This record gives sequence, C-alpha cells and structure tokens, in this order.
Amino acid sequence: MNLERTILLGLILMISGKALNAQITERERPAQWKNLAYGGRFMDRFLAIPHVGELTEKVWGASEVIPRYVDNGIEDPEWSYWGGNIIKGDDGNYHLFVCRWREDSRKGHMEWDNSEVVHAISETSFGPFKAKETIGPGHNPEAFQLKDGRYVIYVIDGRYVSNSINGPWKYGKFEFDTRDRPIIEGLSNLSFAQQEDGSYIMVCRGGGIWFSKDGLSPYYQVTNKRVYPPVEGRFEDPLIWRTNIQYHMIVNDWLGRIAYYLRSKNGVHWKVEPGEAYLPGITQYTDGTQEDWFKYERIKVLQDDLGRGTQANFAVIDTIKWDDLGNDRHSSKNITIPLTVGRQLQILNRKKIDANTKTIRVRIKAEEGFDPHTDIDINSLRFGASEEVNFGRGSTIKKIRESGKDLIVIFYGEGHGITDNNFVGKLLGKSPKGKLLFGYARLPKVNYTEPILSARIPKMISKENGEEIAIEVQNFGQVSSKVSKIVVQYFEGDVERTTLSGKVPKLKPFQKEIIALGSHKTLEKGKKYTIKISLYHPRMNVVLFEKREVLE
Repeated sequence: MNLERTILLGLILMISGKALNAQITERERPAQWKNLAYGGRFMDRFLAIPHVGELTEKVWGASEVIPRYVDNGIEDPEWSYWGGNIIKGDDGNYHLFVCRWREDSRKGHMEWDNSEVVHAISETSFGPFKAKETIGPGHNPEAFQLKDGRYVIYVIDGRYVSNSINGPWKYGKFEFDTRDRPIIEGLSNLSFAQQEDGSYIMVCRGGGIWFSKDGLSPYYQVTNKRVYPPVEGRFEDPLIWRTNIQYHMIVNDWLGRIAYYLRSKNGVHWKVEPGEAYLPGITQYTDGTQEDWFKYERIKVLQDDLGRGTQANFAVIDTIKWDDLGNDRHSSKNITIPLTVGRQLQILNRKKIDANTKTIRVRIKAEEGFDPHTDIDINSLRFGASEEVNFGRGSTIKKIRESGKDLIVIFYGEGHGITDNNFVGKLLGKSPKGKLLFGYARLPKVNYTEPILSARIPKMISKENGEEIAIEVQNFGQVSSKVSKIVVQYFEGDVERTTLSGKVPKLKPFQKEIIALGSHKTLEKGKKYTIKISLYHPRMNVVLFEKREVLE
C-alpha cells in the first residue's frame, strides 16, 4: 500500500485540478467484450441485495452513498473498516474477520498501517456484523480453516492461529521459500485456498503461486512470473478459491478500477476470462436503492459446501483515500453482495469430447431452491467451451429427458468449441423469468489431480573430470508422480552450449530429490548462462523454468 500511495501522490502533483483524477485511469476494453452474452462476464453474477435493517440518511458519506442500509456488512461512526472475509461457523452464525482503525485518527484513512483485526458475528450472512473481540494488530486479514480444524487469520507480515473460531489466538509468522524465483511485488495481500488433500495454494499480490503441505508449514513458490492478465495495470487484492470443479481467481486493477476473473485446472496455469469481474456501481438493493461507492477493493467470497461463491464481500470507500480525513464525513466499511450460484452439472459422455463428438449429454442436478424441470428456459441454453458460450455461441439443444428430480439435456455436438486447451465445459442460459443460469462441468478423460513437478536452479559441483550439475526437483501436486525426464539446456547469449538430461524418480506430494546430471567441461563457473529446464511427465504438460543466472 506504500507503493500505491507513492504512485498516487505523484499523479496528484502532476495533474492539475481535482485529486480525484489521480485514482482513475480509463482502461480501453478489448473490442470483443462488446459481444459478450449475458453471463459471459463474472460481473453478471452480482444480484440485488435484500433489505438489511433500515434505510437512513443520518450517516457519514458522500451524497452518492446516502441514503443507505448501514446494517449491510459492518460499519459504525467510530471506526473505519477494511478487508475481511466471512466463515460460517458450526454454531450457525457467520464470522467476519475484518480490520479497522479509529475514524477520528489524525491521518484519516492513512491510519490503515495501525489497524487492528477484529472478530465480528452476525446471524445472517448480510449483517449487521457486530465486533465481538479484538484479535490483535494487522491489516488485510483473510481467515481460513485447516484440515485439522484449526483456524488461521493471515495479516500482512504475519498470522494468527487458534484451535477455535472464537480464539484464543496466537500470533506467528509464515515461512516462505522462493526456490530461486523472484518475489513479484512483495509478499503482501496474500490469498489462500485449500485443496482436496488439505494442502494449500496461495497467490501473492504480484501474482506468484505458492504451495504449502498443510497451510502452516512453509510455502514454496512454483511460478516464475505473474499469472495475471497480460495487460498494463497495477494489480492488487488477488482472491483465490476452489470449487469441486476448478480453481478461481479475481484480481483488481486499482488504478483502472476494474477487476479480472481467471480460472485454472491446477492453480498453476490460468485462463483469463473476458469482461470485467466487477466495477464501481454494482451495489443495488431489491427495492431499487443504489449505493455508488467510489472504490471496491479486497473482494472475498463466502463459499458453500461445494466451494461455490454465494456472496461477495468488499471493502468500500466513498471517496479517494487521501480525502478521507479524521473527524470528517468520509470513511470506509465492509459490504456484502449476493451472487448467482452456479448449478451442479455432470457430463455423461464417457469418451473424450472433440470435433467428432455427435452429442453431449449433460445432467443438471436438482438441489434445494432449484428445480431444473421448472426453473430453466430450455431454449436459452448453450453448452461448450467458455470461449464460445460467453459470446452467445456453443452447442444447442437436441432434446431433454427427465431423470428423477434431475434433468438430462442432450446437446448437438456441433459448435461446442471444446479443445485440449479446455478443462471444463460451461453451461449458460436463463430462468423463465430472465435470471442468469450458469454452471461448469468437468470433461471426460481429463486428469484433474496431476503431479506438479518444479525444479530449482542447477548447481555446479567441481569434479576431477569437470563440473557436475545437480538440480533439485520437487512435486507440489496432490498425487505421486511417475518416473519423469528432465532436460536442462544452457545458453551463452543465444548460443546453446550444452544440453543435459536425466531421469527423475517417482516423487510423493511435496517430496524432493537432487538429480545429478553428470560431469561436463563445457560450462565455466562465474559465467552467465540462460537456463531452460523442461520436465516431461507422462500425460502431463511440460513445465518450463527459464532464468539468466550466474552459476555458483
């Protein structure tokens, strides 16, 4: 956040007129976004908020957020709130872990670096949340539960751990191992997701991907560059979560005031979806009341038992941060917005779906609050690759048939657009009342729990007949790997000096092995070489790691 402040203050000095302009940059949208169908962008999933308490004008804030429902989320006149996520407890209550600082602080919003984390509780997911206890100093908290039942609250530069969601909490530090990779924009604003086996994946502010065996043991960096969209922008506030189908991520371009939505099969390789994930102006209530907050940051999602997002939480502020001063009419709070929940789908085809597939059979499952026999506009449905259905294309319906409470929809094979680059199929349509209906389904013959092999930079070890190359390889997947091949190429400038290869033995999850690749006289200590490492695992994509390095 210090970097953000420096950049924005510099812009304020450069631009004459209102300081407001310093936090707004108009990002040019790709032309194809104009052709997105309803439901093709994540932002289409936000719903109107049910009434929460009383609508009032006797409250702080710019005119754009008055009147409002102050009981949505958490707010009060004495404190400025920021960040935070919700966990539903075994007691049936909703527990919000959020940070705050005194509203009357001399520095106003810039008092954030002296914020404290509080535990707030509500009987409903929308609020009002009331602070129950102060946990300790910290900013931008994110709470999660470990496989062994303990709870963790991440804060910048630390974490709190407790055996109970109600504390007591013990402060400590995470341990990070960069594994020879650069830390992208520092280790702050981290976000975490639990995997099927109880291990954890983490994304840092700069977009690097890390893994931990249990969520508290060391986090190991796997990626060598950010996984965010390849566009100009200063990204922050990443959120990662996992459903029973795939991984999801949202990251915010704070200067452009838009956010992007990404999906992944394994958490390492990500597909960027078109369209905005969210924008200012998404807060509206079922009675038509709108709150036009200046900025939305620190998105979190409340998840159901399948991991599906049912509600989004945001830190919001009514003006530019540097205009929020102590004892003034400006402040910040945490708000909640419900989300359209994706439907449960199952592809019944047993063979791989490709260009030769004649029909695609999809089971749409019934669940509480959703009857596929009555709650679907059948003619609106499209199915296939997201690249197709997001733009109103995809396979169309051939016929339907009932299967108990479920509905089986048979789509023509033409137009689905599913290739080897797709790891799920997407259903898109509407309800009879025009409400959004969507869902994702795993594809047949796609392996969703692969080993994730990753190498460190090779080391030179002097031998009588030359330099032996030793390289550490580790498995960060949830299943054991098979015997694999490793190829290491060294380039001096653009000239390849040598290629080394060897075998990597079977590795259990998080197991590592030092691979010796023999002695070679062609490499010299102290020289700069570009290193390209390729790991070939049966039925797995090649994992590359490339870096210019002085070998030791």
